[in-house]
Amino acid sequence: MTTAPTITTARLTLRAFEIADFPVFSAFYASDRSKYCGGPADPESSWRMLACEIGHWQLRGYGRWAVTLTETGELIGNVGLWNPEGWPEPEIGWDIYEGHEGKGYATEAAIAARTYAYDVLGWDTVVSLIMPPNEHSKNVARKMGAKFERMFNHVRFGEEEIWRHLSAADLMDGGMEAYA
Repeated sequence: MTTAPTITTARLTLRAFEIADFPVFSAFYASDRSKYCGGPADPESSWRMLACEIGHWQLRGYGRWAVTLTETGELIGNVGLWNPEGWPEPEIGWDIYEGHEGKGYATEAAIAARTYAYDVLGWDTVVSLIMPPNEHSKNVARKMGAKFERMFNHVRFGEEEIWRHLSAADLMDGGMEAYA
């Protein structure tokens, strides 16, 4: 079985999801904050989404992590690598829960996920799919050096923007000032 490795950054711990995460995970997906990532959803649907997050690691060998504050252990979001059926290619996705936005956590965790994709999985490139009205996610993508590439019409979610991240080679060549 593939389990999510634990990754630590300056302020965050990215770890495998646990059943104890369900109440906070479900509360996020019940809220309007989840409107750009499959919600709002009832608890039964949230349960299936959590199972999907865990199962993605089994099916693809990578996935998204539960993001916690290292200092307190508080669950504040989910960030990581995602490529379910119907996606155009693997992506980095981020969802930060209520009260934790605007602190740079999404960028910090997404950079850790991108580093894992490039350094551990050997990927050369990665994208992020962003719903057109989601300016907060576009700002995170910009901070990471990503650029809008094209539109993608998802069968369930409709029109989404594809943002292309700097390649592994670009990062090695020093092409990412915001990476620091």
